[in-house]
Amino acid sequence: MFKAIGRLFTRVKEGLAKTRARIGGALRTLIGAGRAIDRQFLQQLEDTLLAADIGVAKTDEILAELKRSYRDGEVAKGEDLLAFLKKTLRDELAAEGSDLQRAASGPTVVLVVGVNGAGKTTTIAKLAKRLTGEGRTVLIGAGDTYRAAAIEQLAIWAERAGVELVKSHQGADAAAVAYDAVAAAEARGCDYVLIDTAGRLHNKEHLMRELEKLRRVIQKRIPSAPHETLLVLDGTAGQNAVQQAKVFKEAMGVTGLVVTKLDGTAKGGAAITVRRELGLPVKFIGVGEGMDDLQPFDPDAFIAAIFGDQE
Repeated sequence: MFKAIGRLFTRVKEGLAKTRARIGGALRTLIGAGRAIDRQFLQQLEDTLLAADIGVAKTDEILAELKRSYRDGEVAKGEDLLAFLKKTLRDELAAEGSDLQRAASGPTVVLVVGVNGAGKTTTIAKLAKRLTGEGRTVLIGAGDTYRAAAIEQLAIWAERAGVELVKSHQGADAAAVAYDAVAAAEARGCDYVLIDTAGRLHNKEHLMRELEKLRRVIQKRIPSAPHETLLVLDGTAGQNAVQQAKVFKEAMGVTGLVVTKLDGTAKGGAAITVRRELGLPVKFIGVGEGMDDLQPFDPDAFIAAIFGDQE
């Protein structure tokens, strides 16, 4: 059984209650004592995994490996199957670079990208709150200048998080705002500067040009920046989230993922799907609406929460 620690496990377990009911409950029913791993069993297992948004490719891989393990006598009963599934999914989620990177000197610049509605603005505020709780100084740059609402919302969240905000008016040059934010973070000796970006996907070419410009302008101030580019994905969006992620990865050189709204879905497997499809580490997950509900991603705690293991 995988170990999970304290409050992290508790919050993740609470946030993944719907996923646990969908996957853990269904699997425990499915693998009742003495249940043969036959064609009907495999079909029900496939349906369960797909319903949790594990993804077709990973589900097919699990079924193929299960058949082999059963044939070779490695899996013979329900407990064996549970252990097999936990290890398989945990191994899929494990990745190097899951910790937030730090600059060698000066402020660490973190770009936060994603489509509107994915939870980008609240993720920035929650990340700022988490970092300040660790004793770090944080500044936020309101780089989504296309929507006045985005600037206003970020100002409210920055105040709640207790951090400074660099902003401009609607329609201002986003790259200029990002540059000013980085310059201010340097001048004030901040540890981190978190920069919001536009979340429009209707024009991929324009998005790419804009985000590439933003990177170039930041690098005029700090050549090694950005040190992290975090992509925020809505955990309820399923395969749509994967398609969005591919566009942003191509445009921005994304270094890590934040999967939000996992408390509102029975498809917590989305974290597994995007991890597999993109080959990027999941750095944080959103398991609630509170300021403390952005949690560092821990594969052990995640899998234990899905399967209903105890702390």
